[in-house]
Formats: sequence, structure tokens, C-alpha cells
Amino acid sequence: MKVSILDDYFDTLRTLDCFKKLAGHEVTIWNDHIQDVDALTERLRDTEALVLIRERTQIRNALLERLPKLNLISQRSVYPHIDIETCTRLGIVVSSSQHADTPSYATAEFTWGLILGAMRAIPQQMAALKAGKWQIGVGHTLRGKTLGIYGYGRIGAVVAGYGRAFGMKVLVWAREPAMAKARADGYATASSKAAFFEECDVLSLHMRLVDATRGIVKADDLARMKPTALIVNTSRAGLIEPNALVNALRAGRPGMAAVDVYEKEPLRDVNDPLLAMDNVVATPHLGYVSRDEYEIQFTDIFDQILAYAAGTPTNVVNPDVMGHRRG
Repeated sequence: MKVSILDDYFDTLRTLDCFKKLAGHEVTIWNDHIQDVDALTERLRDTEALVLIRERTQIRNALLERLPKLNLISQRSVYPHIDIETCTRLGIVVSSSQHADTPSYATAEFTWGLILGAMRAIPQQMAALKAGKWQIGVGHTLRGKTLGIYGYGRIGAVVAGYGRAFGMKVLVWAREPAMAKARADGYATASSKAAFFEECDVLSLHMRLVDATRGIVKADDLARMKPTALIVNTSRAGLIEPNALVNALRAGRPGMAAVDVYEKEPLRDVNDPLLAMDNVVATPHLGYVSRDEYEIQFTDIFDQILAYAAGTPTNVVNPDVMGHRRG
């Protein structure tokens, strides 16, 4: 099969052990990012199997209609960036492992790194030291403080465990089934959403972005936070109401933010207000970006290609396509 891989920024995939799975297939890897439909059409005109790295490129109707040879899209995790209805209509199989029992430990670890970095102002202190300054302020320790986990799913549960190991008081707010699971795991749950935002010293978001969660964090919620509090978002920018975070940080509640996700990615606007704030630690969506995590994810993705080539597609998220799939 002719396989195309988009958005492999550092040409990493060909260096992974699992890349050997694609031996015998004709593989083209693109290291830059483009979203222009005409340019993508030219790149992918002969592609039979398309590999996506998470949600870096939007795959919508206007592009899909112009790719008559495309039979399979193989990726991992959620797929809000793919027009599933059009794929089904055109006979394109979408395979995406949902890894039900395997959280992204890379994202959980990175979340904890952001918490430590922000609470101790590590990036700011490093920058100051390189500029010839010796200490620019006093940070905060974590022990004894309250860690809020908003959304107690696979990653949120792991981060809660890190908080417990650091001697923090863990407080959970989520839908009732998730809060019941948190209580069963020995964690306290908030009495209300308002109390949750008021009590947390560190509040970390761990929800998928769907219609029900878009904008779920309101300006009023942020205004309840302590002026010493930190909000962390390694999930999706759309969980927070548009402009609410910047305005809240300017108002001083919460006092800090650590952000790994943005409304538009890649973020290349150096004038974005978040990048200009001294009380923000901002990183370029690195949560899942580690060699170990890539081995896990792309083993699944490449296995899905092999399964399709063998005539037995797996992890098909649009099963209605099976009766009239291409190829």
C-alpha cells in the first residue's frame, strides 16, 4: 500500500522500532505542517492509507472528496478532526484504537512537570539566571496543598496518584460515575463545582473535548480561584470559555497558569497574550510527545494498517463503511 504520514515534525517515526512493521509498503513522511486543502490534495493524491499524528491536521469533506485512492485513515485516540460521516459515505475506513485501559503516562508525567515548573517558577528562574539575575522570587511547595482533578478519567486518576505521593490533598470534580470511582479510590470529592474552584491550590483539567465539555470552565469559575492558585491544562484549550483564561489571569484569579494546548495549533503567534505573561508557563503541546509514548501509539497505528491490508480491519470507528469500503 501507499502510506502517507503527516506532521512528523522531527522525522521521528522512521527511527522507532515499530516502524519496521511497515516494511514492504511504500511510505512517504511529511515533516512540516500544512492545512491548505490544495496543498494537501497534491501531497496525498496517490495515498491509500493515511497516518495521522493525533489532531495535528484537520481531515474534512473538502479534502476527502479529492482523494479517490484513499482507503484507510489510521490513528489513535479521539477523532474530532476527522469528518467521519464523509469517510463513511466515500467508503474510507477510519481505524483508531481507543486504548481503553492504557492512559497516556507521558501526558500525566508532563502534567506533573508543568505543576512543579509553574509552582516553583522554574522556567522563569532559568531565563533570569541566563540573563545574569540571581533569583527573582519565591515559589510554592506542594505538600499539604489541595490538588483539584477536574475529570477523573485515565489520565486524571494517574495525576491524582502523583498528588497523593507528594503529600497533597486530592479533590475531584467530575460527572457522578467518575466521582464514585474517585471515592472508591480513596479521594475526596467536591460538594459543588463552585466549592471545587474555591478550594483548589492547583487545579488540573483532564477531560475530552466534546460538545458537552466545550467551554465547561467559565469565567465565573476562574474568578472563584485563589490569587495564589495554579490552573493546568494539558487536555484541550476548548474546555475553557474563549478569552476567559487570559482575562482571569489579568484579574489575578487564578494567579498562575500552565498551558500545553491552544485553540489554534501549531501556535506561532509570538504576540499571543498567554506567551507574554510572566505568570504563565506555556509549552507547545508536548504532553504525549515522548519516544516511549510514540512506540506505544504507533504500534497500534501500524498494526491497524497491517490488519486492513490483510482484509480484516480493526478498531473501526465507522462500522457502517464495511459494506461498501474501497480497495
